[in-house]
Amino acid sequence: MILSLENVSFKYAYEKIIDDVSFVVNEKDKWGIVGLNGSGKSTLLKLMAEVERPDSGKINILRKFKISYCPQDMAFENGKSIYETVASMVTDISEGFEIKTILSRLGLIEYERLVDNLSGGQRKRLALAIALVRKADLYLLDEPTNHLDQEMIIWLEKYLKNSSSAIVMVTHDRYFLSRITDHMLEIDNGKLYAYEGNYSDFLEKRQLRYDLEKAMEQKRQNYLRNEIEWIRRGAQARTTKQKSRIQRYEKTLEIKGPKEKETLQLKSATSRLGRKVIEINNLSMSFADKRLFANFSYHVLRDDRIGIIGDNGCGKTTLLKIIMKEIQPDSGYVDIGETVRIGYFAQNNAIFDKSQRVIDYLKSFGEIVYTADNEPITASSMLERFLFPKDKQYLPIAKCSGGERRRLYLCSILMMAPNVLLLDEPTNDLDTDTLTVLEEYLEDFKGAVIAISHDRYFVDKICDHLFVFEDGGISLYNGNYSTYLNREKEEKKEEAKREETRKKNKRKGLSYLEKIEYQKLEEEIVALEEEIKTLETELGRQSSYIEMEGIGKILDAKRELLDKKNDRFFELMAKEEE
Repeated sequence: MILSLENVSFKYAYEKIIDDVSFVVNEKDKWGIVGLNGSGKSTLLKLMAEVERPDSGKINILRKFKISYCPQDMAFENGKSIYETVASMVTDISEGFEIKTILSRLGLIEYERLVDNLSGGQRKRLALAIALVRKADLYLLDEPTNHLDQEMIIWLEKYLKNSSSAIVMVTHDRYFLSRITDHMLEIDNGKLYAYEGNYSDFLEKRQLRYDLEKAMEQKRQNYLRNEIEWIRRGAQARTTKQKSRIQRYEKTLEIKGPKEKETLQLKSATSRLGRKVIEINNLSMSFADKRLFANFSYHVLRDDRIGIIGDNGCGKTTLLKIIMKEIQPDSGYVDIGETVRIGYFAQNNAIFDKSQRVIDYLKSFGEIVYTADNEPITASSMLERFLFPKDKQYLPIAKCSGGERRRLYLCSILMMAPNVLLLDEPTNDLDTDTLTVLEEYLEDFKGAVIAISHDRYFVDKICDHLFVFEDGGISLYNGNYSTYLNREKEEKKEEAKREETRKKNKRKGLSYLEKIEYQKLEEEIVALEEEIKTLETELGRQSSYIEMEGIGKILDAKRELLDKKNDRFFELMAKEEE
């Protein structure tokens, strides 16, 4: 056992987040934590990392074990370089050897760049690098895949999978969860539910739990109905047996049944979309002498589902901003149809007035929105569908979690009834349940969707073709993310085979031993030629058949040896010239 929680409770203000829970992490365990935004996932990690202290209960950590924690947000000392920042947090000199390797794997290759000038995504990757460089028995990772491109995610996946350390992580990346975890932990209404297996196993076992809870609640309700009938018939509480039966009924009545699972009932609220949608014509764009893309053209169709993939900094967000006409391209233009209403879900939330109430924020985008069936949806109803019950709608935004604000921002985009959606990393900070329903919503959405995402699961689910940013250009690929990655993997294997064949076929210069052999051969060939001349002269002088036959055999052997030596000599000569 590395750490344990015993009857731990924690609340913010008067709201209980973690309610009397117990939990154990053993060596080599790989735990994934899931739950709705605001359910307490990050809080649980903070309690384990001793960043927060519980209101009640006990957290036991065996001091012989080392714990490394990567929060969602981390403060850095200004004036220090990237390398200095990581090195200053390393306590063991042996850990220092890996600093540059891990930084480069996470795309932080400008080691001397000051942390003051880093973007939000770079700061997140720096926090992850610090957590990984600290050699630990237990890694606590809060959204480790946020702001990582595909190559980084695949590297991190292998790194954590091969690690013998225990891991407890919060992440929305469902492929990542499925491939690394062997245990899942769900936070639901302040309680913890543990499941053995990965994310796929969890989905199946959670449904079994829901079904069992439903069956038990049905049984409880049937019992209560029967007892109520018995009491109505005039049960007298005179005997001990009758008193006991009434007390049992009252206790059963006090039991709270399972809370009905809330889901995002996202019915598409869209406006009419004409034939002409978005026409991209010969777009070219460079930034600081780096070409992002050139001569890119594409006509977006009404039912298009496009995923945009590529490394960080390759120009994906720039393309969306050009479509939104927030940035002017170097050349080319974008023509947008008259009926098009774009909903742009940016990578960073719109700047909230945190003192503003949730309901007032959404009403600023519209009091009512209509579905494709002309069904009106009020701002309050929309919030309820986005898991903001009435009591939460009148809270200030400051009291919402990061994920809840992200969900509120998404809600505000859809409240405007767009018919084209541009989504920039929509999966960041949204919980897995919200993502599942969002994917179902996008499948039914009556309009075009263009999404930037490193989340393979999300892109596989909603997209049927891709814009691939590579080598300073954009190429089109028909298929989802997984088929593209498999194709790319096969191409790399084939290229590796071709390279290996080229290496085998390519003649190299002479090795040290071959040079010695080459020099000796020259001497040996001269000596052999002299011997053959001598034997030929001797053969001409002989008159005895027996003597002639003996010299002839020796002469044949010497000539055969000379041929072999000459062949090897010319082979080495050609190799030396090559």
